[in-house]
Amino acid sequence: MKKTFYYKFIPTKAEEEIAKSSNTPFQVTRELVEIRDLHAAPVIDPMNPWQIKKVVTNADIITGKLVLSHHEVFEYIFRYWTLEMCNYVLSGNKFYAVIWDISDEKSPVRYRNENIYLEQGPQDTYALGWMDVARKASINPNDEVGIFWQSRTETFQFKVLRNGI
Repeated sequence: MKKTFYYKFIPTKAEEEIAKSSNTPFQVTRELVEIRDLHAAPVIDPMNPWQIKKVVTNADIITGKLVLSHHEVFEYIFRYWTLEMCNYVLSGNKFYAVIWDISDEKSPVRYRNENIYLEQGPQDTYALGWMDVARKASINPNDEVGIFWQSRTETFQFKVLRNGI
């Protein structure tokens, strides 16, 4: 099932009366819902599973937060999460997770602490807290990194795809 927002633009008669009596305009609300997906979930190619690819900016490193778009999070992360997990993030909470850095496939590194999380950001963006990964893996601006959510282990997988110049 795919997750999407359901927007409520038209108030019920009761909501309209409450807004009128309190002299405040009706506030448009939205709610996360699951819908039947018209298209199958993206198939993860085991040889190239990196669904989210980002060129790292200086701000991503300094803040320790990798900014992800609404589309990337809904298509490649929330699609595999339960509705409760998604609502937890959408209600302003940090979802603490594990990131496996498999840049060196022979010796992957596991990161799990208060600096590894997914949270909602401004203007329908999301932030993946990755401060320890960025620092310990010596990530530099203009490096291209790949990320995907592995449902089987419920962890983020991370890899440096290309070093910047």
